[in-house]
Amino acid sequence: MTLKDPNLYFVDISKSVQQAIKNGLPVVALESTIITHGMPYPENKQTALKMQSIIESQGAAAALIALVDGKIKIGMTEQELDDLAKAKDVIKVAAKDIPLVLARRKLGGTTVSATMRIANLCGINVFATGGIGGVHRGAQTTMDISSDLEELSRTPVTVVCSGAKSILDIKLTLEFLETKGVPVVGIGDTKDFPAFFTRSSGYALDHTVPDPTFVAQAMRFNELMGVKNGIVVANPVPKEYAMDEKIISDAIENAVKEAQEKGIKGKEVTPFLLSKIKDITAGKSLETNMQLAYSNADLAAKIAVGFVNIK
Repeated sequence: MTLKDPNLYFVDISKSVQQAIKNGLPVVALESTIITHGMPYPENKQTALKMQSIIESQGAAAALIALVDGKIKIGMTEQELDDLAKAKDVIKVAAKDIPLVLARRKLGGTTVSATMRIANLCGINVFATGGIGGVHRGAQTTMDISSDLEELSRTPVTVVCSGAKSILDIKLTLEFLETKGVPVVGIGDTKDFPAFFTRSSGYALDHTVPDPTFVAQAMRFNELMGVKNGIVVANPVPKEYAMDEKIISDAIENAVKEAQEKGIKGKEVTPFLLSKIKDITAGKSLETNMQLAYSNADLAAKIAVGFVNIK
């Protein structure tokens, strides 16, 4: 399929993003749950605008993705972004939910798995987000495993993130990615898989490369070999915005306990925990969240530019 295919009548792509794809220029996808479920207004809008600005300053196009009135929106105007940032009753959309949310003409914020699937549909192969989903604590009995991990095993999109939140079982998350053949790589002095709010989860990465160009080259080799999995690029939150590991660990333990007591499950867990952690940390976690998103957007753009420049 191409974007001109009449079967893709439900894709509404901005002129700037479409032109970049058509001309083989770098494009970075952005999810929308960071806006609809991850942050309050106006910080959610501010974060999205700055991520877009950072990506564009590196010479790439920013493709913010959401579901709006039966259409997949790829690239949004500032007014459309403002409407999304203020919206209530937005559905949190994983990859499996896309057709149903489109059919119901509902407003949807795309998660990592949904954003990856849509990006791949349109030929976008780099995506910046905050953190990936993973294996939840207690998954041995609940089987609560994010669809992000399965999508990474079958969709050739490179995801730049600050690891996974330590509300998850990070050891099992990395084991799952290993089993599914998804490489997890750090850049520069990044030796450990980050834990979103903190720079290290205590689990070492299998691969570290000197700079973004090496990730771009790995993407090209995957493409040449016909490999269909994604790549996870683990980019720790900048040091000056990282949170104290004990403070965040205690906050998470308290939030997890409250979620269990209230019977909160499935896709509602992460928004609940993030909100509670924000309250417990007196708002510091929100600033950390914003800063790591900016850092990931910058790195993703460098990888996207590096990829299109490979001869």
